[in-house]
Amino acid sequence: SLTYEQRMYGFAFCALFGVMCSALSSVFWTRPTKFATLYSMGNLLSLASTGFLTGFARQLKNMFHGTRFAATCVYLGALIMTLVCAVELKSFPLTMVFLVVQWCALIWYCMSYIPGGRAALKAIAKACC
Repeated sequence: SLTYEQRMYGFAFCALFGVMCSALSSVFWTRPTKFATLYSMGNLLSLASTGFLTGFARQLKNMFHGTRFAATCVYLGALIMTLVCAVELKSFPLTMVFLVVQWCALIWYCMSYIPGGRAALKAIAKACC
């Protein structure tokens, strides 16, 4: 029910602040709670920004579509575990592990929107390894 202009403002706001939070998190690299919170908030805002473009109901439907279901579940689980490890457990090593998993799952999820993206990513990973 949002107008085109409102969608563009919502997208720009969330994308801008998402990138800012993710970038600002690097300042707090040695403080796991702040780092993980800002980084994860940046990811959520960036994800929300695309919801303004496609519509939130459609985005959720697409996120849990067959080919993206596993990547979405791993991503959201890793995002939650990142915050749990940082805020509750205060474990820097576990926080970093889940940040890497979160990052990889997000890339895998994003590649599902590009025709041949996952196949290309697999080929690149195979060539590197």
